[in-house]
Amino acid sequence: MSTGTAQHKIGSGFGATSTADDVLQGVDLTGRLAVVTGGYSGLGLETTRALTKAGARVVVPARRRATAEEALAGVDGVEVDELDLGDLESVRAFAERFLTSGRNIDIMIDNAGIMACPETRVGPGWEAQFATNHLGHFALVNRLWPAIAPGGARVVSVSSRAHHFSGMRWDDVHWTQGYDKWQAYGQAKTANVLFAVHLDKLGRDAGVRTFSLHPGGILTPLQRHIPKAEMVERGWIDEDGNTLNPEGFKTPPQGAATQTWAATSAQLDGLGGVYLEDCDIAELAVDGGTSGVKDWAIDPEQAARLWELSAELTGVNAFA
Repeated sequence: MSTGTAQHKIGSGFGATSTADDVLQGVDLTGRLAVVTGGYSGLGLETTRALTKAGARVVVPARRRATAEEALAGVDGVEVDELDLGDLESVRAFAERFLTSGRNIDIMIDNAGIMACPETRVGPGWEAQFATNHLGHFALVNRLWPAIAPGGARVVSVSSRAHHFSGMRWDDVHWTQGYDKWQAYGQAKTANVLFAVHLDKLGRDAGVRTFSLHPGGILTPLQRHIPKAEMVERGWIDEDGNTLNPEGFKTPPQGAATQTWAATSAQLDGLGGVYLEDCDIAELAVDGGTSGVKDWAIDPEQAARLWELSAELTGVNAFA
């Protein structure tokens, strides 16, 4: 089944208002191990809570370890470790510590990310959003592959509707000319979808299936880089900081539902490499529409090209 034909709703019975707990109703994750990057804030925290409630053990690699330990205090079945996705040495160190534990991963959720930050450079001068949201996760999953492959894990790449803002800028992926924070975020989110497309192709024979998704619009700490005036201008909040248009935003438990569904639902057995929204497979985006997936984000040729570029930049490729 090609990606083009698989990108259609399956009528999951869930929707925009479903919560992470809703999609886990009747699902027993006892004995399962999940890794959730950024699983201590916003949607990540809700995802971690829901998975542990269903019986999973969750490893939360965190850039701010003390903050993570505080946020997860009182949540059973969680362990926190250190990881900075913008630092490949940190990624390597975390992966080595994890692999030394000899455990397999059943669920891998690439949830952490930064959004619309001022122009920032990490590592060898890489644009921070592409480096953190995509390259860091690329290196992490490839390094953890010896633990992901044996159990036929599900890998979930958290993208966003923001992938509509920009396809891959192949001539300048690091925005060395004319940085635009929203387009740079859009490119990083397109990369998250393309990563899922190609990893699904590579991992399928090992029983590993990969999904990407748009969680919905949710006001979380992800917005930390956006000035209040801009959020007011976009109609997200009023001058006093109150959320406007609550219908247009999901609550964090609703926002965490699609990635939780992607990671655990039997309805997705035998499927992979597709983009999800509102706890279902998304349709292809239509011109001028805000929902669905853009064709540039699920193009298998661009996905293969991004994989090669990412392997070259990070020096990591589990399939080389």
